[in-house]
Amino acid sequence: MQPFAPARSPAAGLSCASAGEMVYGTALKPVTCGHGVVIGGGCVLPEVNFTLPPMELSDSNLTEVRKRFIGMTDRILTRAAALGQEALVLEFEQLYELTRNPAWGAAITADIKAVMDEHHAARGIRSALRVTVADTREQDRPPRMRTGAQLQNMLQAFDQCAERGADILSIESTGGKELSDPALLQGDLPAIVYALGVLAHRDMEFLWGHIVDIAGRRGVVPGGDTACGFANTAMQLAHQRMVPKVLAAVLRLLVAPRSLVAVEMGARGPLKDCGYENPVIKFITGVPISMEGKSSACAHSSPLGNIAGCLCDLWSNESVQDVRLLGGYAPEVFTEILAYDCRLMNAAAQAGHARLLRDLMARSDESEDVQALMMTPAVMHEAAQRIVAAGPDGYSRTVALARFAIEVIAAARDEKRVPMPPAEERWFARMEKAVAALPDDPAQLRDEVEENYPGVFLPAEYGL
Repeated sequence: MQPFAPARSPAAGLSCASAGEMVYGTALKPVTCGHGVVIGGGCVLPEVNFTLPPMELSDSNLTEVRKRFIGMTDRILTRAAALGQEALVLEFEQLYELTRNPAWGAAITADIKAVMDEHHAARGIRSALRVTVADTREQDRPPRMRTGAQLQNMLQAFDQCAERGADILSIESTGGKELSDPALLQGDLPAIVYALGVLAHRDMEFLWGHIVDIAGRRGVVPGGDTACGFANTAMQLAHQRMVPKVLAAVLRLLVAPRSLVAVEMGARGPLKDCGYENPVIKFITGVPISMEGKSSACAHSSPLGNIAGCLCDLWSNESVQDVRLLGGYAPEVFTEILAYDCRLMNAAAQAGHARLLRDLMARSDESEDVQALMMTPAVMHEAAQRIVAAGPDGYSRTVALARFAIEVIAAARDEKRVPMPPAEERWFARMEKAVAALPDDPAQLRDEVEENYPGVFLPAEYGL
């Protein structure tokens, strides 16, 4: 594994001077791990995420569960070999039970890695294993983010999985989600800004300090985080018409500062797939990123099927259960789907047409939904610039992106570049006023937040 070198600080400026310069498959700071897998080194690789079908997970059937993961891994790598896919990443995304019982998750990690080693020795398949530990702290209410058994189990899970074969460590952390969730349902943008800019930012600093330390001691890669619990929750609620799309679109940018903290604390990428904010961070730091889009429809629907691939270095299916399809078990089927997606992107790049394909992927989605508009490389690049200009404070960065998101949506509305039904128009007008009234000092928001959401979060668990 390459020796650790801290990522570029946002204070030093962007890793890429313009949006047009960056394409998929290439990162300023590629990562090499596992069996010599180079991520961000010039081509896009599949990242296959696989999980159990609905079944019990307990001491009594742990042997069966382990055999299931061994079988999934073997079928994925066998299909990859049949397709001529010489390198790929596998993601073992832990269920809550596997993090609450660190020895279980570590045993499965070792099982998966043993199969990967076998295929590398027998067929030359180069693979790397990402292990994503579950953030079990959110199961307590109010959650204890810095103390308690859940945190200790999580840290043990990271350590034991790193010891037993993980090449990349990741998490979808949830600090601030206990406030963000009810605020989202209320359409309370100031409270969401406080949750992301203050609570989540502080939790990321705390948690990623521990993760980077574990990765350093074990000689593995600290990958990155994702704001799935915030922005993707908003996307799914918007899909169900429970919150406005314009609110979900604003959250697409609002979450970038809190996810950036992982890299500032020492994460090296590849950032995790369901972090649609990842391109912003790639523009700032140059770390490689995983993304998901149309080929993650097995896990959820989204309006971001093509545009999410514009700047990816890994292309993921998000997660698929081990169920039987006509073409085989679902994980091996999605291995094939991802492999063909990556072939197309890489063939375009080899022919000198990466920018053309990137722009076509963006164009196919950007005018269909306001959420996709926020994913265009130009918007992502400008968001990166706004973060850098805002300085190191998490709240200031988040407010800056709230204001920028409003600018982007207002311009698109005025130019009729995205659909904006009357109900969305009314919500957007309300959001414009809320963002304009955001204070420069988060202390001015705290009293309001604690009054409107009493007892939802424990200030001491965020160092407040």
